[in-house]
Amino acid sequence: MRMHTRFQLVAAVAALTLLAPAAQAVPSFARQTGMACAACHTVFPELTHFGRVFKANGYVLDNLEQVREPNSARQQMLSLSKTPTFSIMTQISYTQLNKRLPDGNTKNPAAPGLAQNGTAGFPLQLSLFYAGKIAPHMGVFSQITYANDSGTIGIDNTDVRFAKLIVLPGRHTLTYGLSLNNNPTVQDLWNSTPAWGFPYSGSNAAVSPLAGAQIDGALAQSVAGLTAYAYYDESLYVEVGGYRSAPQGHTNTLTGQAGPLDGSFSNVIEGLSPYWRLAYEYNFGANSMEVGAYGAEFKEYPGGGTALQGPDNRFQDVAEDFQYQYVGEHNLLTVGGTHINEKMRLTASYLGGASANQADDLNTSRIFASYYYQRTYGAQLGWFSTTGTTDTGLYPGVAYASGASGCDLVNNGPLSCGVITSANGSPDTDGFTGQIDYLPWLNVKLVLQYTHYNKFNGASSNYDGLGRNASDNDTLYAMLWYAF
Repeated sequence: MRMHTRFQLVAAVAALTLLAPAAQAVPSFARQTGMACAACHTVFPELTHFGRVFKANGYVLDNLEQVREPNSARQQMLSLSKTPTFSIMTQISYTQLNKRLPDGNTKNPAAPGLAQNGTAGFPLQLSLFYAGKIAPHMGVFSQITYANDSGTIGIDNTDVRFAKLIVLPGRHTLTYGLSLNNNPTVQDLWNSTPAWGFPYSGSNAAVSPLAGAQIDGALAQSVAGLTAYAYYDESLYVEVGGYRSAPQGHTNTLTGQAGPLDGSFSNVIEGLSPYWRLAYEYNFGANSMEVGAYGAEFKEYPGGGTALQGPDNRFQDVAEDFQYQYVGEHNLLTVGGTHINEKMRLTASYLGGASANQADDLNTSRIFASYYYQRTYGAQLGWFSTTGTTDTGLYPGVAYASGASGCDLVNNGPLSCGVITSANGSPDTDGFTGQIDYLPWLNVKLVLQYTHYNKFNGASSNYDGLGRNASDNDTLYAMLWYAF
């Protein structure tokens, strides 16, 4: 969008005291604004430049009849849409692994058997959204989800925003605001950071590697964060804030109430964990380019039966990201990626025997490309890599009785079958994810995805010490994804 046209749009929005939305694609926003999904998205949930501006301005641009109540100074004290902007999203899936898993529930360690291969998720998840304006300068993206693995309904990604836009001398604009959210990077504007990054959906019946950075989804829906941000000329973005632990479904052992947190809860943030974000986007014609950095520092007590005092574990996450996007009349291309370096000082875990080292490093890299023709036919390809310090305590193997086969009883407890273990204590994992999409309508997507592992938890072959290879965890994932 040319600068003059952009200014006219922003000035009109400011004059009407309206602000603007987007995050994950949900029909709530289409109902509220009267605009089709393509205004804010290439194909959901990838945002366009307008979608990023829409999100930064607080989810409140609307085209619905309002219930209004001004005060004596003609300030709007109430502005509610007569039509609530609810929507529903459903994912139905089928997942198959390259090699069947051992049956970890068998009672005979000498003859463990194999689990069934092929998992139907019907649904994989079902979500209810309220997304849109709740006050003149305040909006929300809130998701409540039923997940088939837990069989429960719980709070999902949530981002509550207050935002204002001002027009500065020289036709410059500044959007500033606050975000109250429950997942570091869920409030971010680009699809290169963890919360909204590729792959946008994955199976919960797949085998996941051991290692992951704290900022890379480990704290999702278990924290509460407040951040302040500024977005200058729809290009320069700066954000700072902090997070505290806010687990769901946890009660204090003594009182039975929701808090305060005690040692029965694991990985409790000590004090306030700082978060920061810096990004710059340059737009020219149908193209946009973004480069940025983000990070956080988390000080955590391990808990899990240990008092919340004394030695802690510290995780310092520093990441870089980039995104290029072309939005043409028929062709849409997005290329993006991120690299996260996590420095761990594991004092509490080391003293408690849960880590072999007092300090570890973890590096996570992801690059993806997506292409769509007429927003109907699409292909996506992503590469991922995790490397880090060898630590036999943090990335453990299994106790294996010589001469036995299959799963083993560990300390007279449940059977251990390897699979999500590391025989050499290494977190190193890498591979590719390929995906093809078909969208018969803008709010319906058919997905066929395949993930291949070159290395898994430290090795390509026999990574768990029980004979399982990295490629045995390759995953075929088919999904019907629709929202209305």
